[in-house]
Amino acid sequence: MAPRSLSAAVLVLHGGYENGTEPPPPGLLNLPGTRMRPFVRALRRATRAPESAPESGAGVLVRQVRYAHRGWNGSRADALHDALAALDALGEEAGGSGGADGVPVVLLGHSMGARAALLAAGHPLVRGVVGLAPWCPPGDPVTQLAGRDVVLVHSSRDRITSPQATQSLTTRARRAGARTCMVTVRGGDHAMIRRAPAWHRLTTTLVTGLLGTGSLPEPVTAALGLPPTAEPTEGTLDLDRLRPRRGPAGLQPSP
Repeated sequence: MAPRSLSAAVLVLHGGYENGTEPPPPGLLNLPGTRMRPFVRALRRATRAPESAPESGAGVLVRQVRYAHRGWNGSRADALHDALAALDALGEEAGGSGGADGVPVVLLGHSMGARAALLAAGHPLVRGVVGLAPWCPPGDPVTQLAGRDVVLVHSSRDRITSPQATQSLTTRARRAGARTCMVTVRGGDHAMIRRAPAWHRLTTTLVTGLLGTGSLPEPVTAALGLPPTAEPTEGTLDLDRLRPRRGPAGLQPSP
């Protein structure tokens, strides 16, 4: 059962493969799923209510989406259907605890999971998307992102998915009515192993900021407020130039 005081939720979607109809392997053998475990732990710590004020952060649910198939599989878009099914199930589980519009959800996805999150963002529960090293094919639609907050994070050295495609989607989505921002991680990689602590801190800051339980870095807030006609470079930020913030959910200086 969902907590009675459920006020928000985060759904985490791990990466996968372009093709693969078999189910993901179990447990730690599912490497894309294992890769997201540190992010899940960090988010649960950041959204846990302090004992002195249990009502202040209670009810933020952090849950991982389970895939039926390990690949996207072309027009089948299996991961997208799993994401939508998880959102529907969350809405039923939470009942009316989120008010008339349902419990607000931030989607956090990596690679294939980020593609699923972006395409599932039209679901009425979704308020924002944080995409890590997202897979952004140029033909994917963006109109479903209108009215949402979208922050995409990409390594400048990614050789699996394209940071240029991510910047293009960020711009297209802004023109379609989304509030968007891209953050570049210099020296990172697709698997988020290089500079892992920086990836974890930034992601926690972004998700809690979009949830309203933390503060977004000022440059991110400014980028989200850009007009639809803004140039692509205006909404693209360098992680190492973001202003550090104090506090458990704040962005700390990168290593």
